[in-house]
Order: sequence, then C-alpha cells, then structure tokens
Amino acid sequence: MTDGWDWHRPGGHPAPARPPGPAYPPVGPPTAPQDPGGGAPSPWWSDALADPWRDPSAPAAVVVPAGTGNGTDPEPVEDPDRPTRPALRQLLVVPLITALLAGALGGALGYAFAVRGGAGAGTVLGAGPNEPPGLAQRRPESLAGVAERVLPSVVTVRVASLGGTSEGSGFVVSADGHVITNDHVVANASGRAAVIFNDGSSAPAEIVGQDPESDIAVIKVAKAGLRPVEFGDSDALAVGDPVLAIGSPLSLANTVTAGIVSALDRTMQAGEPGGPTRYYAAIQTDAAVNHGNSGGPLVDGAGRVIGVNSTIKSLVAGGQEAGNIGLAFAIPINQAKRITQDIIGTGKARRTVIGAQVGGPGGGAAAGVRLVSVEPSGPAAGAGLKAGDVVLKLNGRPMTEPTDLIALVRKFAPGSVVTVEYRRGSNRQNASVTLAADAK
Repeated sequence: MTDGWDWHRPGGHPAPARPPGPAYPPVGPPTAPQDPGGGAPSPWWSDALADPWRDPSAPAAVVVPAGTGNGTDPEPVEDPDRPTRPALRQLLVVPLITALLAGALGGALGYAFAVRGGAGAGTVLGAGPNEPPGLAQRRPESLAGVAERVLPSVVTVRVASLGGTSEGSGFVVSADGHVITNDHVVANASGRAAVIFNDGSSAPAEIVGQDPESDIAVIKVAKAGLRPVEFGDSDALAVGDPVLAIGSPLSLANTVTAGIVSALDRTMQAGEPGGPTRYYAAIQTDAAVNHGNSGGPLVDGAGRVIGVNSTIKSLVAGGQEAGNIGLAFAIPINQAKRITQDIIGTGKARRTVIGAQVGGPGGGAAAGVRLVSVEPSGPAAGAGLKAGDVVLKLNGRPMTEPTDLIALVRKFAPGSVVTVEYRRGSNRQNASVTLAADAK
C-alpha cells in the first residue's frame, strides 16, 4: 500500500513520503561490484544504490586514494610478551653452575660411599684435634726452645793443616767476633781458619791464642750481628742436671743431643803422642758426643753454656775410630772463660799451681797423693806443707791419683783459697792454701 504509512516500522510511525524522481530499482540483496577487467570483486564495494535512504546525488562508492609512495614505514613495535632469545652470558653461566653443583654433589657422594663401604673401609686416620701437650708447644724453657735460642751462636770451625783439614765446633762469646774452641782443633793449623755459621754463611777467622795444657783456643771472625752465648756457673752444677751438647759431629752441622750431668770433677789426662799433656777436672755427661763436637758448647736447661765439649771415652783398639758410648767430658766453663779472658787480654793463659810436685799414691789405709817436693816460696810451703805429706782432700774432693791434684788445682783461678786436708805421719791436719799463677 501507498497510504504513506509503513506499518512494519517500529512504533508504527508513518514513513516520510518519497520524493518525486525516477523509480528505484527493486530492493534485493546487495551484490559486490565486479572489477571492470573481469577480475575478482573489488574489496571496496557498497550497497548504496540499494539504500532507499541514500541521497541520489551522492556518489555510489567510497574511493580510497592510493598511497603516494613517498612516506616512511611505521616503526615496528615489539610484543613485550613474546619469547626472547637467551643472551651469550646466560648460555655460559648456566652450564658452569650446573657443572660445579654436579661436581660437588659427586665428590660428596663419592666420599660418603668410600667412608661407609668403599675405599679405606671407613678407616679414619688420626685422632680429633686437641690441645697439644706442653712438650709439643716448644716453650722457651723446653729443650727445643733452648736449642733454638743457642744454635745461632754455635759455629763449625775448619782449619787447613799439613795432614788435610781439621774440623771441630765452637761458639761465639763476644759481639766483636771472639769464638771459643778446643786447642786440638786448631793445634796443627797451617793457615787461616774458616767459620761456618748456623745459617750456612761463612767467614774467615784468625787465631788469637791457644793454651795446649787446658785445651782452650780463641779465634776471631769479622762479622756483624753476632749473638754471644750466655754463660752459666759450672760450680753450681749437680749430678742429674739436664744438658744439651751442640756442634758438628762427623761434619753434621747444627746437631743437638741431650743428656744429663753424669759426674763432676772427673779427672782427665789427655793428649796426643808428642804433644802436651792436658789435665782438667771435667764435667761428665751421657749426651752423645762424637768427633767434630770438640769445642762446641755444653748448655744447661736454661740455655747457658756450662762447659766446652772436649773428649770422649770409647771401647776401641788402637787406630780405630772412636764413637759415642755415653761417656763424654767437657771443660768447666768457669775455667774456660777465665783462660779465654787471659788469651784475649795478654795472648796467653795463666796456669794455676799449688807449688808442689806429686808422686805416687800415699799408701796406707787412707788414700791420697804424696808430695815429693815443695817449692820453698810456693803456695804449699806458705801454708806449712812439707815434702812427704799425703794430701787426702782438696776442698772436700778425695785424692786418689797424682793427676787428681793437678787437674783440680787448675780448675781454680790464681788467688783462690782452697782447703787441703793432709796426713803427716799418723796425724791429720788442714791447711788453707792460696793458689798462685805459674811464672811461665
């Protein structure tokens, strides 16, 4: 119907009247326009011609102008959520950490298996850590502490002789380079001596002086930074005191042996064929001493020198090499120190004498040594002793052999006063004798 109402419109409102004009084509489904060239339908098509409400004067299609081609491409925008390629550092770090963790785990597992049932059968070596015992702590008063303190002052002495090279030991006694050694170490020297120190360094030395009868010699070395030994008191020793012998036995430098004082005032009479006879009242020790220890120090438990190692006793036949059997003898340091001071001061040592000649044993029920002669102006005569008297004791020390009186008298310094117990006939008497220095 054309009554001007479209009853199909919502609300039933009247439709506007159609304007006059050409008739419209029938309304139907829109058809996409075809490409004039017979190709595919244009993507830009419109049903405008079938639109009953379009403006007849409006164009029938929407035309989009083509691009000019002179613009720039838009900047690409990356999706932040898309997967990214791992960096080189990540590729290296991850396998490295994995390898370390695998190695640590493998080592732990290997150790656990080895301890529990594999290699070693679960054996654990050693005890757990504990506080070390006192002897292992090397305290200054320990033997190790004493050796460490004394060794830098001990030297090896070498001298050239007609028969080759003589070697012994010695020790530094003054900061300006004086060294004590045995006379028999340097007795046959044909040239300068050499001294080798604890650190392996060496230096030439000259012989200052020597006393064959006491077996003490002094040499001097020019070297800075020397550390002198500390002297002890050999008169204050007791049997059983611990001692160390230090030196170069059999050319083994810096050797330390330990023992005790075995006896005191042990009479020694020593000497080589054709040489002087040496007498001294020695300190006996069981510390191991061998050839090469001669001239080295015997030190007490505080590291103080109390003797000069000099000789040993050994069970050998003539011509055989003697070795240690626990019987070694040292010159008391009080005697060695006094002789050293004499040598440094005057070039020679004084010899202490009593002013009498001794013969054989006294005989009779009581032991002793008989005086065969007495010097008229000597110390013995001044104390009232006469030839024929039998000396029984010197400062309480029993006399059994003539060498006992000679050795014990030389232990004391000239001017010392000693008590002599003697027998004249059947009477025992005491006398105070002031010893003197020999006039040699």
